[in-house]
Amino acid sequence: GDVHDVGYADGKNYAINFPLNDGMDDDSFRDVFRPVVAKVMEVFQPGAVVLQCGADSLSGDRLGCFNLSIRGHGDCVEFVKSFHIPMLVLGGGGYTLRNIPRCWTYETSILAGEEIKDELPFNDYFEYFGPDYRLHLPVSNMENLNSPEYLQRTKIQLLEILREVEPVPGVQIQTGQVESQTNPRSILMEVDNCNSSNENDDNNNGIDQRHSREERKVHPSELEG
Repeated sequence: GDVHDVGYADGKNYAINFPLNDGMDDDSFRDVFRPVVAKVMEVFQPGAVVLQCGADSLSGDRLGCFNLSIRGHGDCVEFVKSFHIPMLVLGGGGYTLRNIPRCWTYETSILAGEEIKDELPFNDYFEYFGPDYRLHLPVSNMENLNSPEYLQRTKIQLLEILREVEPVPGVQIQTGQVESQTNPRSILMEVDNCNSSNENDDNNNGIDQRHSREERKVHPSELEG
């Protein structure tokens, strides 16, 4: 999409687009990904992140036109992880079979905080990864059609757009836990006034008690000492 495609109507300012040209390499991608994502985190302050790690931006992809290495691709995952926000990490595109498992294996190791060797261990599919039999592969000599001036200009445009976005206020979650400042939903129910009959009061009290029992479910973490 265009840099000005920020959503429409109720969805306005819920989309950010950074249009890129063919040949995008690791250094250029890092220089735009990090500041833009950092600003997105600052403005929206998400409680969780869904990160889709499509592998069609890797060098040598049959359909993609970027020139990222697996390390460069994984750098994005590492940066988002550094915010210490719960993440749901998904796969995505990728049309060169031998590159996709390399990429997602490496990024799984980043998420797990485990270093893995570049030399691939023998397995049932070992022959698919020849002739190098390594996790990381060199990128091509493809020309990067994204000039530093273009990337800088577009980055500034996006950061200006994000500065004008009014952060969406967070919705307060009603937990009802002792240490929480919020109240369970049952306490917020309307109470009949004093003119109500005793019969109605008894019925409403029964409803209140049922709501309290049904809505106040104990999470296993609350039982931990």
